[in-house]
Amino acid sequence: MIEYFFSQYKTYETIDIALEITGAIFGLISVWFAKKDNILVFPTGLISTSIYAYLLWQWELLGDSMINVYYFIMSIYGWYHWTRKKGNAVEFPIATMTNKEKMAAVFIFVLTIIFVSIVYLYFDKFTNWYSYIDTFLTGLFFVGMWLMAKRKIENWIFWIIGDIISIPLYFAKGYTFTSFQFLIFTIIAIYGYLEWKKILNKSEILEIQK
Repeated sequence: MIEYFFSQYKTYETIDIALEITGAIFGLISVWFAKKDNILVFPTGLISTSIYAYLLWQWELLGDSMINVYYFIMSIYGWYHWTRKKGNAVEFPIATMTNKEKMAAVFIFVLTIIFVSIVYLYFDKFTNWYSYIDTFLTGLFFVGMWLMAKRKIENWIFWIIGDIISIPLYFAKGYTFTSFQFLIFTIIAIYGYLEWKKILNKSEILEIQK
């Protein structure tokens, strides 16, 4: 069983294995803080995304690497966005998407797929089946991270769909630790959605009672 899951690591540098494990751990911690609506989601996420951006570029997984560079940038934006206050209250609490944001999400998704497709074509990376799935996943995760930074509850839906697809995908690519990470991501994301839903419902009730 161990040989089946981890045989690919025989040819890996020890530093790369250590970095992948570290990135996976900080990624899990970050998602856990996101579930708790805790701003520490962003600093822990910055560590994970910077590690994965490097590793994925080394592994020539350009789409995945671009996702993590984008995560890094959006984590900085989200960190700032979540700290903004109006008086003593958080200026941007958990909320649902507006119609304008739904249109923006579609635009980001389509634009991302077009951009990644151009990059993959330029570098001649459409050489296997998972390159096409990478393109689709990049669009999903770009929208999910954008919604996370804006504290929109729908971000969890994009994460859940993307995480479920990523589990077998990363295992097929030979990155077992990352595949396991996405399995745990999926579970945490489901609970994250439920927890944010409770917080949102509670705030809506308090708003009605005012």
